[in-house]
Amino acid sequence: MRRLVQFSSSLVVALAALTAAVQPAAAQEPKSAAAAKELVQVLTGKKMDAVAVRAPDSPDTFLAALVFPGQIIVVSAKYAAPPLLNEKLARNEYRDVYIELNSASVLESRFFITDIGADGLKPKRAKKDEPFDVRDAAGKPFNFDGNWREDKMSEADYMKIHAETDERYTQILTALLGEAKK
Repeated sequence: MRRLVQFSSSLVVALAALTAAVQPAAAQEPKSAAAAKELVQVLTGKKMDAVAVRAPDSPDTFLAALVFPGQIIVVSAKYAAPPLLNEKLARNEYRDVYIELNSASVLESRFFITDIGADGLKPKRAKKDEPFDVRDAAGKPFNFDGNWREDKMSEADYMKIHAETDERYTQILTALLGEAKK
């Protein structure tokens, strides 16, 4: 009997390890998840719906986020007249900075993320009829809906785009979070 219990325990441990090893990457939490959730929490706690900051590595690039219930829209872009946005930042006019970046920024530099669920950039939706996260780079949208075949690419290429986008989104959220916490 004791051997049977030991065998059963060993089998359970082996199956658990195998299941964890085969679990698809899509089921893992995106890198951006924690920062997205924290940004929403901080802004909600301060009764704010927007935050903006100058990009730490570029004096003419700005970052901004607008938070709605269950959604974050983030934009990063160069702006032709940085002093104008610097003034708005100094007055904490974050929503105005977002609007300016949304409409009057340099198109080739514009990078949007629409995070449906405000829970990080998911590589695909959980159910077929659910909305999905979107990236728009320089006016070219890319849907994270899990349909890489429709985009005429391999799953590996699709997941690479997701990983690169999630990394950039995480960096933007981290910079915005720093500003929001001030």
